[in-house]
Amino acid sequence: MTLMNMAKAINLALMEAMSSDEKVIVMGEDVGADEGVFRITEGLHAKFGDNRVIDTPLAESGIVGTAIGMAMYGMRPVCEIQFSGFDYYNYHQLESHAARFRNRTRGRLTVPLVMRAPYGGGIRALEHHSESREAIYAHTPGLKVVIPSSPRNARALLHAAIQDPDPVIYYEPKAVYRLFKEEVPEGIETMEIGKSQVIQEGTELTIVSYGASLRVALEAAEMLEEEDGVKAEIIDLLTIAPMDAETITKSVAKTGRCVVVHEGPKTCGMAAEIIARINEKVLMYLEAPVRRITGFDVPIPYFSKERAFLPDAERVLSACRETLEFQS
Repeated sequence: MTLMNMAKAINLALMEAMSSDEKVIVMGEDVGADEGVFRITEGLHAKFGDNRVIDTPLAESGIVGTAIGMAMYGMRPVCEIQFSGFDYYNYHQLESHAARFRNRTRGRLTVPLVMRAPYGGGIRALEHHSESREAIYAHTPGLKVVIPSSPRNARALLHAAIQDPDPVIYYEPKAVYRLFKEEVPEGIETMEIGKSQVIQEGTELTIVSYGASLRVALEAAEMLEEEDGVKAEIIDLLTIAPMDAETITKSVAKTGRCVVVHEGPKTCGMAAEIIARINEKVLMYLEAPVRRITGFDVPIPYFSKERAFLPDAERVLSACRETLEFQS
């Protein structure tokens, strides 16, 4: 086991994948000699050269459009979009082509590409640098959407994404890049896309979250246990499309109460879909309405006001207490 942060773990996964399969290439703006805005591609250009670590023009549509062609002809491109706020320029390539080729060709062709992008707030960045629009991609049939929460699952899920035969959106919560370190195994490991993890078991309340918001959920759960004596069950989604509804509904059937946490806007956010799945499958087990703590339906604000936009432990703790105190 080696201690490393998420940024280093993602870099390690890329290094390992490129070393084990010459069809894996990395492409994007400044990923070569400059080694990426967040240094995620550090060392790759020096080891693999221009043919496999490709600096592209400032054209997100061109990056993904080119990668689609490469993937259809046998390569496994990993595209880096510098910030998720710029990946709308390549959305039409993903929606109109990458997501549809398996169906369009009746399975004859697939598009095994990965689009990586740092997403979310927490670093007080400028406009178009802190969005959380993962629900757009989760709403697009044909795309898989993976969001790691820690160094170990970031490495394992990136390996799984690169090996997947279909296009995968791999959103990296940049607030977690260097937030903490975790032990990562020496040997390569993968995790199954589409499976969540129960990272803490409990009996009275379920908290569902993913990405950077998982840290907030864990902090709130710790406060809830210390101050109220309630140990919450915590689910880390890891993949939001396809969503592991079975793990969520099984947990809620046991606890009868649920709070969902994410930093994306509230309206049509992932919490709405999670609540719908709960209502469809385990409505009669609920002891209280499901609460959601999310970002607000406004563009994420700048600098000092960003903190007020993002869910924090106090908001989550308050929602947990209201859920626990609810009487029908």
